[in-house]
Amino acid sequence: MKHHFLLWISAVAAASGLIVSCASYDGASPALAANSQDAAEAPNMLSLRNAPVPEERPGLATGWGKEKESSIYSRDFVRASSKPYGTDMIYYNNPEGIKAMTRHPSKVKPMQRAAGELVEWGVKSRGRYLPTYKESWGYGRRLVEGKRNAPYEIVVKNRSKSTLEIVCSVDGLDVMDGRTASFKKRGYLVDPGKTLTIDGFRTSHHSVASFKFSGVADSYANLKHGDTRNVGVIGLAVFTRKGSNPWTWMPGEVRTRNNARAFAEAP
Repeated sequence: MKHHFLLWISAVAAASGLIVSCASYDGASPALAANSQDAAEAPNMLSLRNAPVPEERPGLATGWGKEKESSIYSRDFVRASSKPYGTDMIYYNNPEGIKAMTRHPSKVKPMQRAAGELVEWGVKSRGRYLPTYKESWGYGRRLVEGKRNAPYEIVVKNRSKSTLEIVCSVDGLDVMDGRTASFKKRGYLVDPGKTLTIDGFRTSHHSVASFKFSGVADSYANLKHGDTRNVGVIGLAVFTRKGSNPWTWMPGEVRTRNNARAFAEAP
């Protein structure tokens, strides 16, 4: 399989505390694919203002927030497969929207496991995890409750013992370039046991524009692309490294199998 070179946040800048961005990271630097198409191209703000405004829809979407510094550089990573090891979604809306979307939602822990338990992830706003709910039946979706104009961050922790590549989308748009999301695009690298925080769309190799909850008409998806059909959902795709051993990076798998019982005792 062809090698792909991924861009990483500058270790010098991270160590000096200069980076507070979509790519902030505890302990090391996340990666952006060098072959992500036009990842460094900043949006044309005039085109955002001149975009058509649809009939106003209720609920939340994601708008274009403040610019933040975030420098990146390259690191090699080869995917084990062109298909992700696992995917997950989190829906978001205001309280009224969540009530309209679900029946009898149950409140759950904000950080939930995904991709065969390789990662756990959730959504924060202003330093706190957002109220998180799970549908008791029906679609079984996970939803977070946001407030208009509040900034937010996507938090992903690698629970495995191997470096993972995380590809993320917001409102159907790739966080690396603000364009249509695809598994073919590259993402951030997260080392074992480390946590990645994504809080904006990348505008260049040195900056991101922060996520903020907005109305649908004011969303980046509408102002830039004139398309709002996918607003209200955050996507996650996890890719493993080629040659990694699943028996070493699956958390607790060997212990669980060693403790398996052929005849379970009655409670």
